Amino acid sequence: MININYNPDVLDAVANLSNDEVFTPPKLVNEILDMLPQELFENKTTTFLDPVSKSGVFLREIAKRLMKGLENEIPDKQERANHIFTKQLFGIAITELTSLLSRRTIYGSKTANGKYSFCTEFEDKQGNIVFDNIQHTWQNGRCSFCGASMKVYDRDDSLETYAYQFIHTNKPEEIFNMKFDVIIGNPPYQLNDGGGTGSSAIPIYSKFVEQAKKLNPRFLTMIIPSRWFTGGKGLDNFRKEMLNDDRIRQIYDFFDASEVFPGVEIKGGVCYFLWDRDNKGLCEVSSYENGKIISKMERPLLENNLDVFIRYNQAVSILRKVLAKNEQSFSDIVSSRNPFGLISNFTNYKKQEFKNSVKIYGNKFIGYIKEDQIVRNKEWKNEYKILVPKAIGSGNSKEDLIKPIALNLNSVCTETYLVIRNNFSKEERDNAISYIKTKFFHFLISLIKNTQNTTKNTYQFVPMQDFSKPWTDEELYKKYNLSQEEIDFIESMIRPME
Repeated sequence: MININYNPDVLDAVANLSNDEVFTPPKLVNEILDMLPQELFENKTTTFLDPVSKSGVFLREIAKRLMKGLENEIPDKQERANHIFTKQLFGIAITELTSLLSRRTIYGSKTANGKYSFCTEFEDKQGNIVFDNIQHTWQNGRCSFCGASMKVYDRDDSLETYAYQFIHTNKPEEIFNMKFDVIIGNPPYQLNDGGGTGSSAIPIYSKFVEQAKKLNPRFLTMIIPSRWFTGGKGLDNFRKEMLNDDRIRQIYDFFDASEVFPGVEIKGGVCYFLWDRDNKGLCEVSSYENGKIISKMERPLLENNLDVFIRYNQAVSILRKVLAKNEQSFSDIVSSRNPFGLISNFTNYKKQEFKNSVKIYGNKFIGYIKEDQIVRNKEWKNEYKILVPKAIGSGNSKEDLIKPIALNLNSVCTETYLVIRNNFSKEERDNAISYIKTKFFHFLISLIKNTQNTTKNTYQFVPMQDFSKPWTDEELYKKYNLSQEEIDFIESMIRPME
């Protein structure tokens, strides 16, 4: 007779494989399962797929709910377990190691047909938790499925290639040759590609979501980084598709990823969502902070004429008031990256000023170069302008502060900075700096900036002002007719200016 002894504390304590592959705590899994219609767990025909099984915790917690929900329909415990494991639960492991771990978690044995397996009907070792050692498909130095670099991931057969089975096929439906009611999981987030980590690595979680949608389940839910809301390398098409999909009916957003993944830093936070194939409508957005929901609102994922998701419910009314004035965007006077064509690690400069030299501001240095070293936009050197760092803080609006640098004539910068210029007089430049230092300005940037990096586009919600005068928050709150509640929210989101 079956003896199922689940111990959630074990999987709570399992260490992550890497920051790319984060194990999911059982508590979070159950919160995600609570989003689904609970009658799914009382139906012996409901099928579940975890296409990115790591610890097996999703399928284990589903099994526990099915074991309880099918008690009346299949009274015999062993018969019920055999039915659930062979007919209802399916997984695709992401590595050979996690396939063994997942089977041990779900079946009680690293082999599905083992002596101590909870299921007595499997004839092979894999059962319904499959793993095939898939290889990348290289084209022009990149994998045509996931974008991995051949230089980094073309490895010896004895090493893990991270060619995830679920996304390395044009026909995911052929893996099990069946339809699924629910697809659920926590996909790998990125591929470290030799060029950086975090927001500068290749995001890969989007490919799992897109592939899952191809299978057209009744419900789809995954936990993924929140960076897709507004930015992220290679995520433009994914964001557009997601934000225009009115089948996304719930989003739970965690500003601090460590609240759900203790000890793991994921810049910009994480979210999980519920995609409901047969029910279209508005999305219920719930924001978490310090372990509790601080805001819940049913709203469209896209505000009119916008192409990014406004993360904070309380910010929607503020942004609507700002955009209603139809003012020019401040982003129009912000340069693109590398404004003078001088790379961040530029070193060909002199520490002392010399005849006909141009002052240069770089990463932790101020020096002097010849004018002919300027690659582009030479005419900008003789303007009053403002520098802002391209990388600011971590993406936490309550901590990140822009520290603008006032530049006089005959000056340039490296790629470390973006340039703000508008044929300023010296006084106008200083007045523009007063505006940049307001909480109002920082707040509107925070609606897009959720990582360290900033671009010209980061400033798109910030309206232009008349820079013949300096600006204060009080004047800006009055100009845009903000309520006290809206003002209090801005004040709570941005730390005091220095």
